[in-house]
Amino acid sequence: MKKASLEPDARPQERLRDFILIKKACKGNHAAFKSLVILYEKRVRVLGYGFFRNTADTDDFVQDVFIKAYTNLQSFRFQSRFSTWLMSIAYNTAVNTVNRRKEYLPLIEGIELFDRDYGPEEQAVRTVLAEAIREAVQALPYNFAVCLDLYFFYDFPYNEIAVITGWPLNTVKSNIFRAKKLLKQKLEPVIQP
Repeated sequence: MKKASLEPDARPQERLRDFILIKKACKGNHAAFKSLVILYEKRVRVLGYGFFRNTADTDDFVQDVFIKAYTNLQSFRFQSRFSTWLMSIAYNTAVNTVNRRKEYLPLIEGIELFDRDYGPEEQAVRTVLAEAIREAVQALPYNFAVCLDLYFFYDFPYNEIAVITGWPLNTVKSNIFRAKKLLKQKLEPVIQP
């Protein structure tokens, strides 16, 4: 499920860009922090929507996350990517807000899994497959769905997922492995002719 990319790894440029913006923001440059918000708002919003499932609560959540990030920006030590640190704040804020009721809707819900250029028959087949995938992901236990989302849809490596969720690295690896296995079992009848 992981996409192979022919493009060079953008993380060094991302880290340098974020480093410069964070340093400026820490010195009171509001435009620099606004740039960080623009860069990462969509990620935070999508995670929030997975928990709150409505725009009003998600908007409040996004604002809360960025206020917390701004307030604690001086404590960011560049030991991880800024996106990892920010998503950790976002995840913990969401979990605390819903009082650990685990009302989490995986990101797969908001993703269109087929190209509109296909003919009607191909689109019908892809629609059925997309629905089967959505149902299979939604049926996963909470911890599996969170890890799977962060791994496949946000493209975070295992160690950064561990930082974001606060779960041990081996737990994250196990959750992703088990989630893949469960998805394979649930989707085999749909995929096999």
